[in-house]
Amino acid sequence: MSTYITRRSLLGASLAAAGTGVLAACSGGGNGGGHEGHGGKAPGGTAPGAKGFVEPGGKEVLDAEAKRGKGPVRKVRLTAVATPLDLGGGLTVRSWAYGDRLPGQEVRVTAGDTLALTLANNLPQSTSLHWHGLALRNDMDGVPDLTQKPVKPGATFEYRFAVPHPGTYWFHPHSGVQQDRGLYAPLIVEDPREPLTYDKEWVIVLDDWVDGVDGSTPDAVLGELRKGMSGGGHEGHDMGAMTTESPDPGGPSRMMMGAKSDLLGGDAGDVAYPHYLVNGRTPQAPVVFGAKPGERIRLRIVNAGGDTAFRVALGGHEMTVTHTDGFPVAHTKTDALLIGMGERYDVLVTAGDGVFPLVALAEGKDATALALLRTGGGTAPGASVRPKELTRRVLTADGLRADASVALPSRKPDRTIRIALSGGMEKYDWAFDGKPYTPDVRHAVRAGERVRLVFSNPTQMWHPLHLHGHTFGLANRAGGPRKDTAVVLPNGTLTADFDADNPGLWMIHCHNVYHAEAGMMTVLGYLK
Repeated sequence: MSTYITRRSLLGASLAAAGTGVLAACSGGGNGGGHEGHGGKAPGGTAPGAKGFVEPGGKEVLDAEAKRGKGPVRKVRLTAVATPLDLGGGLTVRSWAYGDRLPGQEVRVTAGDTLALTLANNLPQSTSLHWHGLALRNDMDGVPDLTQKPVKPGATFEYRFAVPHPGTYWFHPHSGVQQDRGLYAPLIVEDPREPLTYDKEWVIVLDDWVDGVDGSTPDAVLGELRKGMSGGGHEGHDMGAMTTESPDPGGPSRMMMGAKSDLLGGDAGDVAYPHYLVNGRTPQAPVVFGAKPGERIRLRIVNAGGDTAFRVALGGHEMTVTHTDGFPVAHTKTDALLIGMGERYDVLVTAGDGVFPLVALAEGKDATALALLRTGGGTAPGASVRPKELTRRVLTADGLRADASVALPSRKPDRTIRIALSGGMEKYDWAFDGKPYTPDVRHAVRAGERVRLVFSNPTQMWHPLHLHGHTFGLANRAGGPRKDTAVVLPNGTLTADFDADNPGLWMIHCHNVYHAEAGMMTVLGYLK
């Protein structure tokens, strides 16, 4: 098996022996982000002392966790293993997964519960668990060599934290490109005061798949991408969705050229995946969800892909969007949704009579994933079906407004952090502010501040940006939805406001797993 040593693993090797003292170190004072506005004490570009930041297991973190309370304990045991996975249609691959299933068994709790999940690592590499979208205690956030030590092969680690907010979430490793294997599962946090009424619930996890196909691994894909492209990468190429010959022994080339999407501002992706999945199945053997005509169904949709945005539609049905990234929005009707990596959407549909395709089009990549809704008789559509809803009304996050109950109150920012995205395909040098990730560079904030993040993207690629431990309001429009992952388009700007109410060290990164591992990550650090 080909193994590619990532920047993060090299950094981790040098940091692991130093323990939490290193995790509290700082430099650079904000990587160019600076401090603007009023209310903060630390000037931009000035590094506080080595102990200037709240540590992941520090008193401030423990105090914040105590305020969340101690609800009923939900105990779960999870084992990460190397295992064969049946993707349907006669395709079995060997990959890594939680147990022997894809996606992993969902974890379901109620808001206010305490989750106590023990991870047993039976993999040949160290791993971790990140709880995507949760505002949890910092030392449980699952970022090796920042908030915890890596979980070594043969070891176990108990993640234990209060779960504060209802919604649709998921979990995955934050170790190298492991997320682009089979290591992911949904986390559903039920609302004890659920305002929606519906008859059934369908959890839908979308994925792009390469691991174990013709000798490919995500590590080999990253290795190929890191070699870059001559002639400036994707830009200027109009060659259709295609691959090139690979000099590497780790399977055929997976570098994509000519993946175009107007919705994403041009270049749609870097990786030509051989398969696209709904709930772990190919279109040749789709999962089937059963219901009765007229029943109201809540779809909880998660994009667990590594490099693919999906355009999702349910043939013959209009969707009503009720939530994004776990938080309610003003109900909005649409025919299709565009979902970037890491984003989640909840929608309601009223089931028709028959059999209907739920299609996830790999945006710009001319391929689809498929599941079926069956409420009656009829012949199932074929694997290549593309319902007309895919090309009707297509909703993106900027078309939503936060529900009044969760809208971020209007407030002047105390601090503005400006981050410029950088890099490209030619050298595959994705980064923030031209500097690849190092865990000792932090953007400083203080508890209680209203913080404005301004991401400028002069690159020729779209990026789904994810903030750990918080949700933010999209400030590009009044009353923007509450999100933890949002897309910034090429030559565009994303403005996101959040309240600094969860102390610790928190990652900000692109949720394209290959961009992140190339270096497009940084740290938000609370000052003591």
